[in-house]
Amino acid sequence: MNEPPSLRRNLRFQVLWAGSATSELGSAITWVAFPLLILAVTGSAVTAGLVGACRVTANLLVSLPAGVWVDRWDRRRILVCAEAVRVLALASLAFAVFAGRVALWHVVVVAVAGGAADAFFDPARSTAIRAVVPAERLPSAYAQEEARTHAASLAGPPLGGLLFGLGRGIPFAVDAFTYLVSLVCVLLARVPRRPETAAEPGGTRIREDVAEAGRWLWRQDGLRAGLAFALLANLVANALLLPVIVMVEARGGGSAAAGVVLAGIGLGGLLGATVSAKIGSLLPPGRLMLAVVGFFALAVCATALPMGPYWPVVTLFLAMVAVPSLTVVLRVLLATLVPDTMMGRVTSLFTMATMGLTPLGPLLGGVLAQYAGGAAALVLIGGLLLSGCALAAVSPALRGLGAGSDPVISAKFGREPVGER
Repeated sequence: MNEPPSLRRNLRFQVLWAGSATSELGSAITWVAFPLLILAVTGSAVTAGLVGACRVTANLLVSLPAGVWVDRWDRRRILVCAEAVRVLALASLAFAVFAGRVALWHVVVVAVAGGAADAFFDPARSTAIRAVVPAERLPSAYAQEEARTHAASLAGPPLGGLLFGLGRGIPFAVDAFTYLVSLVCVLLARVPRRPETAAEPGGTRIREDVAEAGRWLWRQDGLRAGLAFALLANLVANALLLPVIVMVEARGGGSAAAGVVLAGIGLGGLLGATVSAKIGSLLPPGRLMLAVVGFFALAVCATALPMGPYWPVVTLFLAMVAVPSLTVVLRVLLATLVPDTMMGRVTSLFTMATMGLTPLGPLLGGVLAQYAGGAAALVLIGGLLLSGCALAAVSPALRGLGAGSDPVISAKFGREPVGER
């Protein structure tokens, strides 16, 4: 059998990756700029948390119907339209900030539009990667995807803080431009429109399509246990941003210092992406999830140590080193098991199931930072994550996820099935 060409020579994937890398950088820039803008306008960490919650809530509410439509509609058109919405939304906010007419309602509308566009773009892009990359190259493709995400997380926050200091509207104008670049790359990559076996629009009802994906996912015992654990972990982890910013500012750092500190997340993730294959091979997916989240929780607690405004760079770096390996393992697991005609729905359902409580994360972080202070909030967040790990560790289904009971999973992760040693 001929070996498929190397990922480096897969021009369609590389063009698609380049566009997403550019837009990911823009998103990382405004990830810092949004709360900085709201804090500058309102002075309220709770309000900043509410706006972040609005974006995630919009994403979750739209996710399920979006997944159905991704499986039915022209996927290339979905990607283009999602990027166009994000370009227009960010450009309008940049114009309002430059004109000195920014209003809270406008920021909320842009956040909601971005969250809804993400709900369409993410599953459509997942199916596009699977369509342009051979199955044998998927682990490498997802590892490169992780490198893109964490490289953006490394460069984006300090750049966002710097640009915000130069002019409050600049980060949003830059983000709008990056989405425009991504839109062009989608067109150049010639993303396949949809599988040959996909149902035509208007076939079955959305509720039936979602129920079919839900039944498939429910039958996967290990994935079901992993979803419950990820639901709690994502809620708590998404409360980090505002406490970190508040703590850095309380210790004498400004917006640029906050950006540098948050770059530790990207630096750790970037290193983790380069060694994700080695880390991912150390443990089965279920046990890897417990180990990664437990270590992350300890690092978050250590972030609160009174060692100056730049100390969190070290702890956030350490917290993120193992995270990419877990993400790669779970994405390969889904790409291996999910039928192509169901990929959009299952991806959206998986996202919604794991992120269902995430809208409360920014709000939780904002409330804790407002009333307990940044350092105390981080200790509480780390403690909640450790408690979640202790509860999840008693689940045999989670501990056994990918541990050798499923021949397909075992082969994909280089392990022998139980009974075949």
